[in-house]
Amino acid sequence: MWQTTLKLMRNSLRMLIPAGIAIMIGTAFIASTFLFGNALDASFRSMASAGFGGANYAATYSAGGSSDASADESSEASGSNKLSDLNLDAIRKVDGVTGVRPDMIASVNLTNGQKHSSTVVSPMTRPESLMIQRLTEGSWPAGDGQIALSKTIADRLGVGLGGTIDVASVSPSPAPGRTNQTVTLTVSGFADDDYFLYYGGSAVVSEKTFDRLYVNAPSMDDISVGILYLGIAAPEGSTEQAVLDKVNALLPRGYKAISKAQYEENFLKQMGTEDGTNTITQFLLVFGVIALLVAALVIANTFQVMVAQRRRTLALLRTIGAKKGQLYVSVIFEAAMLGLVSSLIGVAVAVGLVGAMSAGGVAFSGMRFSLVVTWPVIVVPLAFGVAMTILASLSSARTATSVTPLEALQPLEISQEKKSGAVRLVLSLMMMAIGVVVAAFAVWQAWRYLHGRSSIMSAQFSMVLLASIGAAALFFVGLLLSAVRWMPALLKGVGALVSHCGPSATIAAANIQKNRRRVAATGAALLIGVTLVSCLGTGAACAKLSLARALDMRYSVDMQISGGPGAVIDQALLDKVKAVSGVEDARLVRVLDAGYGSDPKADGTRTMSLYGISAADAKAVMNADYAADLIADGTVVLPKQHLSSDMGITDGMDLKVLPFSLSPDGSMTAADHASALKVTISDFRRVGANYQLFGLVSPATVERLAGTLTSDSAESTGSTDGTNDTQTRPGYQIWAKVDPNAVPVDLLNAVQDAVSDDPNVEVAGGFAERASWDKNVDMVLMVMVGLLAVAVLIALIGVANTLSLSVIERTRESATLRAIGMTRGQLRRSLAVEALLISLGSGVVGVIVGNLFAWLGSYVMFSQFDQVRLTVDWGMTGIILAVAAVSALLASVFPARRAVRTPPVEALAEA
Repeated sequence: MWQTTLKLMRNSLRMLIPAGIAIMIGTAFIASTFLFGNALDASFRSMASAGFGGANYAATYSAGGSSDASADESSEASGSNKLSDLNLDAIRKVDGVTGVRPDMIASVNLTNGQKHSSTVVSPMTRPESLMIQRLTEGSWPAGDGQIALSKTIADRLGVGLGGTIDVASVSPSPAPGRTNQTVTLTVSGFADDDYFLYYGGSAVVSEKTFDRLYVNAPSMDDISVGILYLGIAAPEGSTEQAVLDKVNALLPRGYKAISKAQYEENFLKQMGTEDGTNTITQFLLVFGVIALLVAALVIANTFQVMVAQRRRTLALLRTIGAKKGQLYVSVIFEAAMLGLVSSLIGVAVAVGLVGAMSAGGVAFSGMRFSLVVTWPVIVVPLAFGVAMTILASLSSARTATSVTPLEALQPLEISQEKKSGAVRLVLSLMMMAIGVVVAAFAVWQAWRYLHGRSSIMSAQFSMVLLASIGAAALFFVGLLLSAVRWMPALLKGVGALVSHCGPSATIAAANIQKNRRRVAATGAALLIGVTLVSCLGTGAACAKLSLARALDMRYSVDMQISGGPGAVIDQALLDKVKAVSGVEDARLVRVLDAGYGSDPKADGTRTMSLYGISAADAKAVMNADYAADLIADGTVVLPKQHLSSDMGITDGMDLKVLPFSLSPDGSMTAADHASALKVTISDFRRVGANYQLFGLVSPATVERLAGTLTSDSAESTGSTDGTNDTQTRPGYQIWAKVDPNAVPVDLLNAVQDAVSDDPNVEVAGGFAERASWDKNVDMVLMVMVGLLAVAVLIALIGVANTLSLSVIERTRESATLRAIGMTRGQLRRSLAVEALLISLGSGVVGVIVGNLFAWLGSYVMFSQFDQVRLTVDWGMTGIILAVAAVSALLASVFPARRAVRTPPVEALAEA
């Protein structure tokens, strides 16, 4: 019987290939999902241990921790993490310890003429293999007068090997007896790393030079060390654990040495990334299951027709002794073989694809694709593929044994089908009705919440959101169950209109009605993918519109360029910033610090920054430009999100402010009396990177407040001529609005290069965060649409399969039409129209249903933000329908070729 089954499979190979492709795509997707999850996990681990360099162990410090033993009882008592208490000399002498590197860095400014750059430096460690940095050119620092730095920073400074640069420490609060130092060093080499990418790389100096630059501690021995990286290689006759035990015995209380792998595990658990990786994998697997469910519809159609075509063959097998069970097992075996072979090919394709990406060094958003094959990569796709194929063939297997040999030998139309059951129809209508009622309830509650009325959303928002999702899912399942009823009726109505276009369209419309169940299954497969893709596209469009105001409030100013003591923020610098590609506009803003409260002079703990900007300038550079209309002389516009009840600030009150100024030596000059400003509270949240309280005032107001400061403090400042004295007069900032399409990292580097002439100028802002949010929305949408496109692709294979099966079924009919004068072109057009009717009919319904689901979810979700905007992503809709139409035409090519290549006489003989 097995040989007979294999022979039947060979004879039906052309019919099995489309179903096999559908299985292959689905299993390849599932295998790729696991491989992607493995690569993501490996990338997270690599990022977690990026500071190890060549070390394979790390001793981490945890306050209050303990170790089994300690060489220094006083250290054990205090839990010290000072460098001098780490017993480094003793640890280096342990047999099996190849190197030790304390984790220490110092922030510095590098200067070469008029060029400046900020970065961090670390001390040179031996052996060099333990270093984070990798030497690419030149040599490591051999003495106290040398430095190795990244090529990126060197290019920014315009310095080469052998050149000299000034390196200055920039500690805002040096330790007692220490002051910021500036040393001149010679560039000995270029060393790159992947750890300090934010700075464009780091630098390496000798231990003595590092001691001079690290001014936050009295000496290098007093530096607090949180991590001690270790190189451990067990000598012959010993183990790494034995070496580790000796090291732990020498470490002070609070330290414990663990392996690199254990460090990665602890880090992922602490950050919640491990669960996040699993969640991402599980999330992606949902789309793989959807793809295989769609493939199951294609498989079911294929086996139904194959079994129907084999009725006479199966009947003959019955007459010569084959039992029902044998025929049943034969069909199941055929399905299992198809599923196994197709799944193996799918897994091989996934491994090959990810392997090629790994070999090519492909990276995406900082994640490098690496090929990590684990057992789920192989076992899960194979199990899913075989199981889904077998389940899809069960109905056909039962059909193969449901008739007697005598009945099977009688003529029977392949397209004969049973009518859909009434119970199924009633069940589907009930599900759709319940879904509509629950959705209406969720929308009603969201409407009441949005309009400030009593709603259960105030306390049970998640419940209402889940109810809306459940309502959509229930309605959609009911829609799919009843597809055998409404889809053929819909296509019949559309076909009646299309039939007026000619005989090809008339025949196509009639052919669709010959096997309503198969057409419904094919259309349902396409309906699933189109509905989900359309729902995502419209949902993302609604999200962007609804959250636009919230984002404008959160990120009120894209970029904020400020300066420390001695910095010069003037028109010349403004012109440089404006000249940077990606900066749409920029304005100078005057800044004045002030105390506030009922008696700000007595209570100096509450301070704020006042930004002097005109309404026109605010509209030019602020995203929350509606706040600009509130700026007026004598008022201060405060952000609602920064106010708390304990501040005692209310809208419309008179707030007393006391201007003050800090000079470079740290002394403060304040006005003798406070001034009153009327408070106006607005919804915008923050300016640039400023998370503290600030206010917007008019230029005239800030000038008046600055005038009180100048007149009251003229004796201490030595400036009475009204000119701009940056030590006591209010300083300036530059607020810039950036192109939303600009790459944040590139733009930030470009602006930093533009202002690098002044080492005290800082660039910050929320534009990178906002751009990241928009990018994440687009990326998630792109990924999800790409994943669902797999289901759409499989569904379109189902359309091609349906047409192929129809051609096989209608061999005699096509031959008869050809014999009575139908041309090959007309026959091709009839199949093309048939494919278009199925694809566009299902596509239009999917777009409508998907948009409704997106509107439902968006209305409930964004009602909590007091801003709901519903729209349609017409671009996505057009793309969906265009892809469906083009794919349908392509799907009709091969079936049409088969139909027109067979001569009418031969086709009549075959039939």
